[in-house]
Amino acid sequence: MPTLSVNAAVHAALEEQAQEVKQSDHASKTDNPNHVDATSIPRMNGTPYAPQRHINDFYDIVGFISSGTYGRVYKAINKRGNANASPAIHPSGRTIEAFAIKKFKPDKEGELQYTGISQSAIREMALCTELSHPALIHLVEIILESKCIFMVFEYAEHDLLQIIHHHSLLPRTPIPVSCLKSIMHQLLSGLLYLHQNWVIHRDLKPANIMVTSGGAIKIGDLGLARLFYKPLHALFTGDKVVVTIWYRAPELLLGSRHYTPAIDLWAVGCIFAELLSLRPIFKGEEAKQDSKKTVPFQRNQMGKIAEVLGLPKKQEWPLLTAMPEYQNLQSVSMHNPAVNRPATLEKWYRNVVSSNNYTAGPPDDTAVDLLRKLLEYDPLKRMTAEQALQHPLFIGADGNTAPPSWNCFEGLEQKYPARKVSTEAHEIGNGTMSGMKRAGAPDDSLRPPMSKKMREI
Repeated sequence: MPTLSVNAAVHAALEEQAQEVKQSDHASKTDNPNHVDATSIPRMNGTPYAPQRHINDFYDIVGFISSGTYGRVYKAINKRGNANASPAIHPSGRTIEAFAIKKFKPDKEGELQYTGISQSAIREMALCTELSHPALIHLVEIILESKCIFMVFEYAEHDLLQIIHHHSLLPRTPIPVSCLKSIMHQLLSGLLYLHQNWVIHRDLKPANIMVTSGGAIKIGDLGLARLFYKPLHALFTGDKVVVTIWYRAPELLLGSRHYTPAIDLWAVGCIFAELLSLRPIFKGEEAKQDSKKTVPFQRNQMGKIAEVLGLPKKQEWPLLTAMPEYQNLQSVSMHNPAVNRPATLEKWYRNVVSSNNYTAGPPDDTAVDLLRKLLEYDPLKRMTAEQALQHPLFIGADGNTAPPSWNCFEGLEQKYPARKVSTEAHEIGNGTMSGMKRAGAPDDSLRPPMSKKMREI
């Protein structure tokens, strides 16, 4: 074929040129201290890149975990019988035995429209490859194959939502205080690391906080996270709606165009309250955007917050009147008269402690103090992650108490059930992902299902 003859000619010419360069270098290398041996220069007929990795060559898919707007997540283990599959090593030095593989969908509802990589996928890949902390989920590798992106993470057996649900089952049992303190301390440590590196998470909630079988907290899902150091535009410009509604800070509800890492601390306060009471503290209903994509005022959610904390006041939040939705605050009390007689956070906390049957003693008043400082209306007064880690809840009133363990299960007798993994989809596909909105539906590219049942793995 002509192409082969041309390639052969080019190859011969390159070989001849390389020999000439090699002889020329050999004659002059003693005279040139900056000489680079020609044999170290990559040849054109070789590849300077590592061969492409295929997801199914290195991982055995155990089953399907969950799906979302981004795509699907699978549980996997190292490929059995592959001598080339070296074990994955965590930065701590331990071997990673199981993986969570996030597959980003390449199309919309079965139509092949390869329009590029989503913004959230780019952010998550960019941030996860740069960040490393014991309280952040570890990214093992990224594989691009057949126009699909696979992000391979270490696998965590639990998440906080699952643990909360486990304790809320009858008979209801509170999360032990030692476990609470460890969870919060690890979560705040990971959050401090993010903020110190100019990253806001913007989607903290129990479902996005993983827990390993060894009791290690791992902040995950950085799809909405972004750098906030010298942004080119207001953060609101790029993403008008961030943070799941129940965990959304009041400045976001009031339409702030500029916000800070304080929004993450409000979410942490909501998570802490949920760990204490085993239900969301501010469980409002989200008003959806209209066809014009204008962001509506979240009156119902603001009312749920005000039922406990009361409506924000100008005296306590000086910049309140500058909020774009400030004028709508007065309508909250019209639709929800309970905000005029707020329960107060202290009363809410007392009710939670009295209704929970703590066998080993309830948390002391330092817990409600931390909660109050995290759920501060004014973001400038809200406690930072660094300040929270120095709170008496963790280090004692005298500051001499040892910080909580990095194993939130330490000393606990009960065992939590592992995450449920569906065996419907036992192999990951590389093709399209049509029908993604069908909850629990496997990829069209997957093989026929092995079983309809769910099992604990």
